[in-house]
Amino acid sequence: MPRQARLDTPGTLHHVMMRGIERKRIFREDEDRKDFIFRLRNLSQETGTRLLAWSLLNTHVHLLLFSGPSGLSLFMRRLLSGYSQAFNRRHKRNGHLFQNRYKSIICEEKTYLLELVRYIH
Repeated sequence: MPRQARLDTPGTLHHVMMRGIERKRIFREDEDRKDFIFRLRNLSQETGTRLLAWSLLNTHVHLLLFSGPSGLSLFMRRLLSGYSQAFNRRHKRNGHLFQNRYKSIICEEKTYLLELVRYIH
């Protein structure tokens, strides 16, 4: 069964989650976190994506963002591909870093948004 297409309209508020493959660590050291944040900041500026909140845990990531003019898919593809390749080079490993595709939930309810920001921070 084919996967369902994502709603990817520019300016949409998304709660995005991604997890390490087999629930393994995607951040092993501070350098990994710094690299991810550097990429997140530069890519958000470049694509016009507005970040509201983010949380980097050892095995997964939460982002709360408004997608930019190019939509969410391009932003996430560039973020995750670039980070994965750098992580694999830095730690001399091969293969996938993230489990499946990232998960994205559109935030429409103000109460969900407030609870989400509390959860992420």
